Amino acid sequence: MRALFLLLLLANVLFLAWTRWVVPETPATLDAPAAGGRELQPIRLRAESPNASATADDLSGAGLLAAACVSVGPFIDPAHAAAVNAQLERLGFTSRRRVSQDEVRVGYWVRVLNLATPADATNALATLKAAGLGDAYVLAEGEPDNTVSVGVYADPRRAAEVSATVQKAGFTAETSDRLRTLEVLWLDIDRQANGGLPSLESLGAPPQGGLPYDMRACPAPSPVGDVTSPANPATVPAGAGGAG
Repeated sequence: MRALFLLLLLANVLFLAWTRWVVPETPATLDAPAAGGRELQPIRLRAESPNASATADDLSGAGLLAAACVSVGPFIDPAHAAAVNAQLERLGFTSRRRVSQDEVRVGYWVRVLNLATPADATNALATLKAAGLGDAYVLAEGEPDNTVSVGVYADPRRAAEVSATVQKAGFTAETSDRLRTLEVLWLDIDRQANGGLPSLESLGAPPQGGLPYDMRACPAPSPVGDVTSPANPATVPAGAGGAG
């Protein structure tokens, strides 16, 4: 028994000596390069990047990878365009203001569609007005026939509330984008020397009553003598309004 104990003890001592003086140390450290010789880079949120530039995925999804210039907008209020221009300057970009006639979404249009007869549309209008929807009216022309427009709303939450009121009044509400052709402002932005372009997230959310921001390639330069002079775009009410 004593001999077995001494044998096990000797084995343990030999193993300890082997691991201590024979096996080379290979400590794993956080500073060691990753596989392939590339160092690991710290993860950084897009908003934390120096110029808050758009990523390759952003530009690819928008078809802007090859664009030398991008347009951000549209703006219906020159003050909103000026605020975004100031933000772009803080991020290291310069922009040029451009006036354009474009079809843009001005709000969410709530309607009651396809009533059976003009008389049904008139009765529905009376019921909706009695429910507190004073902006409702029967569309005089256009498709579909016998349709009651309940209103156009910039705030999607307000549009949802109105739609719920229509449902409670006994009708089916249809909500869709309301498009209008307006004189609007765009900011044309050239790539930086390092190829960077701004991201929409870096501009913040549109102000109340403003149109959703979009980013697209700048249009081709206009021929000489065909340049639109600066103007103040028409404004669109931020709250409920008629669909006309």
